[in-house]
Amino acid sequence: MIRRLFLLLSLCLAFAGTGALFVAWKQTQALEQPLSLEAEQLLDVRPGDTPNRIFLRLESEGLLRDAFWLRVYWRLNPPAQALHSGEYRLLPGMRVRDMLGLWQRGEVVQYSLTLVEGWNFRQLRTALEAQPKLEQTLAGLSDSEVMERLERAGLHPEGRFFPDTYRYTRGFSDLELLEKAAERLERVLDEEWRQRAEGLPYDEPYDALIMASIIEKETGVPHERGEIAGVFVRRIRLGMLLQTDPTVIYGMGEAYQGRITRADLRRPTPYNTYTRAGLPPTPIAMVGREAIHAALHPADGKSLYFVARGDGSHVFSETLAEHNRAVREYQLKRRADYRSSPAPAAAPEKP
Repeated sequence: MIRRLFLLLSLCLAFAGTGALFVAWKQTQALEQPLSLEAEQLLDVRPGDTPNRIFLRLESEGLLRDAFWLRVYWRLNPPAQALHSGEYRLLPGMRVRDMLGLWQRGEVVQYSLTLVEGWNFRQLRTALEAQPKLEQTLAGLSDSEVMERLERAGLHPEGRFFPDTYRYTRGFSDLELLEKAAERLERVLDEEWRQRAEGLPYDEPYDALIMASIIEKETGVPHERGEIAGVFVRRIRLGMLLQTDPTVIYGMGEAYQGRITRADLRRPTPYNTYTRAGLPPTPIAMVGREAIHAALHPADGKSLYFVARGDGSHVFSETLAEHNRAVREYQLKRRADYRSSPAPAAAPEKP
C-alpha cells in the first residue's frame, strides 16, 4: 500500500515538473519571438490600457503570436511600476522581450519644442500650434483667455515665458507646456533679481524683464549685452529717451514691413521710446537668462549711444558728435547684407 502511494506521488510530481517546464518553455518562446515588423512603428498605449489588452491587440494585428503565454508571463512577473501611457518605439528585429523592457522602464517616445530668445507671444503660439503631437487646447482663445487658463489673469503674456527646449510626450497639452515655460521664467527672474546690482532704476522685477527684452532684441552678440544695458540705464538716470527701434517695431505690430519711417518714429504708440520717456509698458519678446542678468548688472562706462555696424555688433559712443560720425559711417553707407543684429531663428509657419 505504501509503495503504491509513493509511486502515485512520484507520478504527480513528475507530471507537475513536466507541466512547469512546458509553461516555462512556452513563455520563453513567446518572449524571444521577433516582432513582425518591416519598418519602425509607434505603439500607442492609452491611459487605462493593460498589458493583457495590448498583447491581444498586437496579436490581432499580426505583430506577435502566443498572446496567451505572454499574459501568463506578465501575471507571474509583475513589474515594479504600472505601465506608463504614451508611445513606445518598436523597431524591426526587436523581440517581444525587448518591447517589455521598454514598458518596464517607461521609455516612452519624447518630443521637443525649442522656444527661441527674441520671439514674441504670437510666434510662440504659432510654434505650439505647429506641434502635431501636442494636445491643442488653446485654439481660438485670445491671449488674455490663455493667461486666465494659466491662472495669471490680468497679466500681459509678452515676455512671460522662458526660451528653452522643452520635452514632452504624447498627450501633453499646449497649456501644460506654457505652464512649464512660465514657471521657469518666474524662477529665473526671481533668482537674478535677488542677486541684482545696487542702485538700478527699476521698481520691481517686471521692469528688469522689460529692459531685458529690449536688450534681447537689440543684440545677439553675448559680450555686448551688458554694454547695451549700461547705455539704457544711464539714459534713464539722466532722463533721456531710450530711442530704441525694437520697441517702435513692436508697437507697429503687423504694420511693420521691414522698415521704420520718420512718421513711424513720431507715431505716439505706448511702445514708441522716441516719444515716450522711460520703459515701455510690457516686454517686447521672450528673454534668456543672459539678457536678464545684463539688465540687472549693466556694464560701467560713459557711453550713451550705439549704432549697428551691420554685422550684428555695435559701435558705442559717449557723445552725440561721436555717435553722428558712427551713424554716417555705418548707417548711411549700408551694404546690401546690412543687419542691425544677428538674424534670429524663424518661428515655424502655421500648419
